[in-house]
Amino acid sequence: MRVLLVVVVACAAVGAVGEEQTVIDVGSRLELFVDGYLVDALEGAALRLHHPVPAETALAFDKPWEGRYCGYVTVIQDGDVYRAYYRGLPMAGADGSAAETTCYAESRDGITFTKPNLGLFEVDGTRENNVILADAAPLSHNFAPLLDTRPGVPPEERYKALGGTSASGLVAFVSADGVRWQKLQEGPVITEGAFDSQNVAFWSESEGCYVCYFRTWDGYRTISRVTSPDFVNWSAPVAMTYGDTPREHLYTNQTRPYFRAPQIYLAICARFMPGRRVVTAAQSTELGGEADYSGDCSDTVLMTSRGGSVYDRTFMEGFVRPGLGLTNWT
Repeated sequence: MRVLLVVVVACAAVGAVGEEQTVIDVGSRLELFVDGYLVDALEGAALRLHHPVPAETALAFDKPWEGRYCGYVTVIQDGDVYRAYYRGLPMAGADGSAAETTCYAESRDGITFTKPNLGLFEVDGTRENNVILADAAPLSHNFAPLLDTRPGVPPEERYKALGGTSASGLVAFVSADGVRWQKLQEGPVITEGAFDSQNVAFWSESEGCYVCYFRTWDGYRTISRVTSPDFVNWSAPVAMTYGDTPREHLYTNQTRPYFRAPQIYLAICARFMPGRRVVTAAQSTELGGEADYSGDCSDTVLMTSRGGSVYDRTFMEGFVRPGLGLTNWT
């Protein structure tokens, strides 16, 4: 899949001839042209956003404890294994309900996933399932793991995760293998936020600290950020800014360092359009959906950041678009 152009540059100079130039020394780092950081001027050229192309189903949510309301998928590559985590939820209900579980699947190629029978929790009368967290409401609502790349991290804390709602705050978990989890401490580690979507954290190589991006509300669905030296003690939230762009409802931000250039964070973010109805409630019911969820639609945008409280919105168009078919518009 082509996404964006990647080039290697030695340095970039900004400033007209005869003026003092500001040189950005990038050394041997790769740079991804997702913003104007290294661009002085464009003449006869433009930054162009490419779009992913739908392919076959990689993972079906077809178990009794999974179903229509699965969501918040996190995929982590750990050596030659891809580990996928997601919420299991077969029916609609309040956020953080007891029906929510956290499920696990794995793959050797990132394309074909299998669901191991782990035997860790009894769900729907059986332990033959792929559930890694159950009976822990509301923490399975949005359980979001990370592979901790901080130098010197203890082996038993190699994996970390955050989960919870505004009622509980975000509770931290740790794991040695990414399958068997325990709380890092009993109480929440982050308490100021809305949290009712996926809240993601990682060790930032470029900033030298843990960073968490999470759901907040200021009249719009928006994103805030906190930092930590140890994954327990976090700074006060700082609201993200988006440059000189119109306000939009943005959440489920999926902010992560780009693996070839970790100084750049990519955010594959949901852009929600409340009240933008495409199909009628009756059509939604006929399609097998819930009429109550048919009044809005969304797409996905690509944002970037180089640390701090700024998202760059160079590309305002949709990155992943609803596409053809009414089932994609509810």
